[in-house]
Amino acid sequence: MADIVKQILARPIQLADQVIKTSDEAVINKQDCAELKSKTEKLAGLLRQAARASSDLYERPTKRIIDDTEQVLDKALSLVLKCRNNGVIKRVFTIIPAAGFRKMSAQLENSIGDVSWLLRVSAPNNSTDEYLGLPPIAANEPILCLIWEQIAILYTGSLDDRSDAAASLVSLARDNDRYGKLIIEEGGVNPLLKLAKEGKMEGQENAALAIGLLGRDPESVEHMIHSGVCSVFVKILKEGPMKVQGVVAWAVSELVAHYPKCQDLFAQHNIVRLLVGHLAFETVEEHSKYAITSNKPTSIHAVVLASNNNTNGNNSSTGNNVNQSNKGVVNQNYDDDKNRVAHPGGTSTDSQQPFRMHSVVASTMAMKNQTKVPVSQGSNGMAANTNLSQKSENVVKKQNHHHYTNVSLTAHSLHKGRELEDPATKAYMKAMAARALWHLASGNSAICKSITESRALLCFAVLLEKGPEDVQYNSAMALMEITSVAEQDSELRRSAFKPNAPACKAVIEQLLKIIEKADSKLLLPCVNAIGNLARTFRATESQMIQPLVQLLDEREPEITKAAAVALTKFACSENYLHLDHSKAIISAGGAKHLIQLVYFGEQMVQPATLVLLCYIALHVPDSEDLAQAEVLTVVEWASKQSLFIQDEAVESLLQNSKGRLELYQSRGSRGFH
Repeated sequence: MADIVKQILARPIQLADQVIKTSDEAVINKQDCAELKSKTEKLAGLLRQAARASSDLYERPTKRIIDDTEQVLDKALSLVLKCRNNGVIKRVFTIIPAAGFRKMSAQLENSIGDVSWLLRVSAPNNSTDEYLGLPPIAANEPILCLIWEQIAILYTGSLDDRSDAAASLVSLARDNDRYGKLIIEEGGVNPLLKLAKEGKMEGQENAALAIGLLGRDPESVEHMIHSGVCSVFVKILKEGPMKVQGVVAWAVSELVAHYPKCQDLFAQHNIVRLLVGHLAFETVEEHSKYAITSNKPTSIHAVVLASNNNTNGNNSSTGNNVNQSNKGVVNQNYDDDKNRVAHPGGTSTDSQQPFRMHSVVASTMAMKNQTKVPVSQGSNGMAANTNLSQKSENVVKKQNHHHYTNVSLTAHSLHKGRELEDPATKAYMKAMAARALWHLASGNSAICKSITESRALLCFAVLLEKGPEDVQYNSAMALMEITSVAEQDSELRRSAFKPNAPACKAVIEQLLKIIEKADSKLLLPCVNAIGNLARTFRATESQMIQPLVQLLDEREPEITKAAAVALTKFACSENYLHLDHSKAIISAGGAKHLIQLVYFGEQMVQPATLVLLCYIALHVPDSEDLAQAEVLTVVEWASKQSLFIQDEAVESLLQNSKGRLELYQSRGSRGFH
């Protein structure tokens, strides 16, 4: 940059020397020329000082200020050239108004002020306590110079001063989108990233916050991507203070939300795995490739290990090594095991009790500890089994003692010292990690696959149950996005949401609890998530139908519409079990609610409820409940309303359902009274 600045300064210095030399040759207006010479000499001295300090000069204001200064010196040279001895005739006819000299003198004074400000603002370790004022060039746009000043401090100030400058840029970026654009255009991204990587905790936090606020449009995010934001964020998520990591996770969510094309680039930098690690910390037990402690018997992640170990754990005869008999079981597919607890809403051959995370976990942890202790090779198998409990206890204690020496480097750096953080910081970290995963997962099958293959689904289930409000909401939104992608991606749906998979069971249980409770802001994303999973449920798993139908009864329009859309995904022809689900909706009293909503519902609700009613009529046209509710009359009425027949698909569905109903039901009343 120093060479570029020297090139910029070369011509104005030459012009200044010419103005000084020409002023000495003036024949007319000598006093005015002498005044211009004096100011030009001062300006030339400042320009030469700037050339010597070129390596410290902040490039963006340097270009603007030197360009303006060059134009002023060009005009000054033209003016003094008119005052030289060019013959009597020319001197007689050359008239220079006094106002011209006054204007030029003022412009030179402004250039002196601009270059002086440039030198002060670019001075290394310039204290922010010293008010630099605004240069004359800032008359038309004072904010620009304030931005210059703060960015210059980011380049040359101390760590504390740079932190304060980043905080100032945060305020500017938060206040006005245009200010954010100016910060990017004036080169603020690189020093912010450097501060985020090298600064003290407060400086890192301010820098990460500024970067998140600046990413408000695709062009700005793309600029930051090219500047290396991914690698900086990865470093912080691995090694930074938890408070800074939380802000970085929030910044990731902002950048991805405003520029979804950068999802894959963040994923390539391993950010998804790091975020899941933060989400899982003190939430669920980690996978077997990490050390596993047993001091949290309520962790539902043990369900995964239990379900896998349960397949072969009882097949080992006395005198064999239990660990050997279970070798490789952890990697088996979850739904290969037929002896697990039933999917929520379904039944189990072993027990009629509904799936409950904590009870399953308690028994799982006991079984998991037993499978970790090899049975004695002696002939007395009874004696070996008698000592099994004591050996198991010793092994668990040993595992707890050496927990942090056995983890991988990544896990160690991620967890180091985090237990000492205050609960608010931990909650904020989890909330922002969930928020980042929510936006990273949106519409991206590869990232959703990466998330679902990790501990994230189990984390979301636990956090939905007992997390703080923000954590619950972001977890629900993440699940909504993941299930939305799974709805369209059959491979992801089969791998991530197998009916027998413990993680899936845990998620479904919590989604249903929230829907049944129906009194929180989590309701909408949870309803959408259940609807997205409609094709994963078995015919016997119909307990989610009743709470969805209940949401059709006098709820907010947004909730009613979401419930109707979710139920439509159960009853539509694309769902293999549409007949069973349609009958379940009728049995739950859905027909009467739908008729009321088609007639009297909000305009945003009516089309969705009509589509659901048509699918039910199409699949169960011989239903006595539909006949008593005079659904045929409703369908005939709807087929004449412009609101419904504008959409060709809806009109076709109306005609098909009408034809099916006419075969099985009497027309009843022809009008609606």
